[in-house]
Amino acid sequence: MNKPTEDVNMAELVEMDRAHIWHHLTQHKALETKDPMVIVKGNGMRIQDQHGKEYLDAVSGAVWTVNVGYGRESIANAVRDQLVEMCYFAGSAGNVPGIKYAEKLISKMPGMSRVYYSNSGSEANEKGYKIVRQIAAMKHDGKKHKILYRDRDYHGTTITALSSCGQNERKDQYGPFTPGFVEVPHCCEYRSQFPDSSDYGVKIAREIETIIQREDPDTVGSIVLEPVTAGGGVITPPEGYWETVQEICTKYGVLLHIDEVVCGLGRTGKWFGYQHYGIKPDIVTMAKGVASGYAAIACTVTTEDVFNQFKDSDDTMSYFRDISTFGGCAAGPAAALETMRIIEDENLLENTTRMGEYLMEKMRGLQNKYKVIGDVRGKGLFCGMELVKDRQTKEPADEQLLMAISGDCMEQGVVIGRTNRSLTGFNNTICLSPALICNESDIDEVITAIDNALGRHAVN
Repeated sequence: MNKPTEDVNMAELVEMDRAHIWHHLTQHKALETKDPMVIVKGNGMRIQDQHGKEYLDAVSGAVWTVNVGYGRESIANAVRDQLVEMCYFAGSAGNVPGIKYAEKLISKMPGMSRVYYSNSGSEANEKGYKIVRQIAAMKHDGKKHKILYRDRDYHGTTITALSSCGQNERKDQYGPFTPGFVEVPHCCEYRSQFPDSSDYGVKIAREIETIIQREDPDTVGSIVLEPVTAGGGVITPPEGYWETVQEICTKYGVLLHIDEVVCGLGRTGKWFGYQHYGIKPDIVTMAKGVASGYAAIACTVTTEDVFNQFKDSDDTMSYFRDISTFGGCAAGPAAALETMRIIEDENLLENTTRMGEYLMEKMRGLQNKYKVIGDVRGKGLFCGMELVKDRQTKEPADEQLLMAISGDCMEQGVVIGRTNRSLTGFNNTICLSPALICNESDIDEVITAIDNALGRHAVN
């Protein structure tokens, strides 16, 4: 049997792409004078375009997804076998891989209990919001419906997900938004909001309490937070932050919703990012790395206490009246089961921790070399370098510099990420998230490409 890319006229394919595909995050006017990029092959850490040029992918599919690397035949076979056996039935019934994966997933999440399937991170977070709103309607006369979200965090692309988005450029032109969402401050210590940054983590978390009190605790149902802010600049939480957030949520009866769409399934060196900080969430959402991009799947996971609030009433409207069509597709959990097996059998959590430390060491080396690098931060294989015009003033570098650096790396055959049209004036962070299988040689290649690009484009 021919492979999918054999006997394909690439010139014709490119013209079909130009004529019919509406690409994500792309100004198509630019494609009038240059060819769209078509990715035709992937293996391990490498991808290949339509011209046969090979790239080292340092962002796991450009959006933090292909956690176990390209070309995993065992995942493809698991999906194929499951689709032949039983491809789909609505989520009102179970399927074998869905049941097995739920049990396996919960075993990695002490304190959590129930798994609700859907097909994207945006949808998973939407389920979390609907859970909060329905609990408010059933238990609190509709009052406890407000959802807090954090400046610089991102939770998805739908209108309601954008209502909880702390990135103004992603929201621009898409309002009006769903009411009942309230922003709390970011926790980027490098961009501290206080003249005195001692105990920054505790102080900035206390701002959340101030906002809850301002809004009225009886109206606040949940807070949604990324364990490490992703697209908003790879922001790791400061010391004392999460303990204080947990205390505040417990004090005011606010459900803690952790968005693990990026950080989950090993990206930070533990199964989930929140597990570094000893917190006990009520809702956890995930997508992206769950099946490493081999099939669409997302999960909204809750405690038994949250689940039980939808079954302790005789009201015919008290069950969770939601549906996700492709939450019933058996391919997703089949791929997710095999992804989890690979992470376990190949000790990829340990590799992520080890390689993450190596990556941070190399990034700090670049920071010592280039004054344009103001801050380096990260957790596991999820790291960022914030570029500035001046280290003393911390004035952010222009987004054009980031574009030039990422473009230069592409020319060298290395794909890196960056904050992209997200935060006015602060699209100045290089983002790195190589697959969990990466080794020192891969990291060295990435760092060398960035070093070369900085040397050509940065004023030091």
